[in-house]
Amino acid sequence: MDRIPVTSRQLARVVFWMTGALLSFCVMAVSIRELGDTLSIMEILAVRAAFGVAIVVGLMLARTDLRGAISRRRLPLHALRNGVHFGSQYLWATGLLLLPLATVFALEFTMPAWTTLLAAMFLGERLTVSRIGAVILGLVGVLVILRPGIESFQPAALLVLAAALGYAGSLITTKMLTTTESNFAIIFWMNVIQLPLACVGADPLFVTKLTLHQVAPVIGVGISGVSAHFCLASAFRAGDAGLVVPLDFLRIPLIALVGWWLYGERLDIFVFAGAGLIISGILWNLRSEARGPLMVGGTGGRAGGMAGPGRR
Repeated sequence: MDRIPVTSRQLARVVFWMTGALLSFCVMAVSIRELGDTLSIMEILAVRAAFGVAIVVGLMLARTDLRGAISRRRLPLHALRNGVHFGSQYLWATGLLLLPLATVFALEFTMPAWTTLLAAMFLGERLTVSRIGAVILGLVGVLVILRPGIESFQPAALLVLAAALGYAGSLITTKMLTTTESNFAIIFWMNVIQLPLACVGADPLFVTKLTLHQVAPVIGVGISGVSAHFCLASAFRAGDAGLVVPLDFLRIPLIALVGWWLYGERLDIFVFAGAGLIISGILWNLRSEARGPLMVGGTGGRAGGMAGPGRR
């Protein structure tokens, strides 16, 4: 199959939606950090999901056309996606309370590498030289950040790596869902499924712990929890995963500055060095994909194109 070129309009749409997604995830991270001294992780996730349910129900009441978008025909896949995503978010949120923000985001940035491997395993996507190179550089970057065997190694970082793997799995299912499901349906089922999961481990009266000063982070968790996934689903609809996911790398310098500004977290040279290796691999892959990826074990020709999750 000939590769379909990416138009400037398509690229602009992907950049727009991914900008909204990365800003939303940054707001979510800061809000979770602010609430972490008062609420448990399960209670924070319950706040996020409850806020999301209120938003989607309100939209359904205001716009009757949205009700027709909700279907149970792919409920098992929605359940799988949200079960994996919920567990990953629990690990990610725990990491935010134990590690510097930049370290969490840098390690989470291994998600494109995991996505590449999972897409090849479960969606039959082709592994090209640049994609394999991106995975290798990503793993080397992780080793630079973690520095295993050195006194500064933090075991909590392994939680974030597990979360990144889980997020990659949820991205694969998200792309699969976008072939038949609307953005609204994906977000609706995400909140409806994850709310009872969070409430299982939450204190029924946890809202009484909140103070007036925590209204802003509660709103931040709630809104960003919806906007992040709406923007992410919209970006996937606008372009393939190979185009969408790598644009997320701007989160690393952004959250590093936020952590330095709000929490006095030092700008760790090893985090930036490791992130640089991860990003280098991703940019190499992007450039190669723009020319047409060179296939592994082929005759030296270019592959038919960058197939994101959902395209076989």
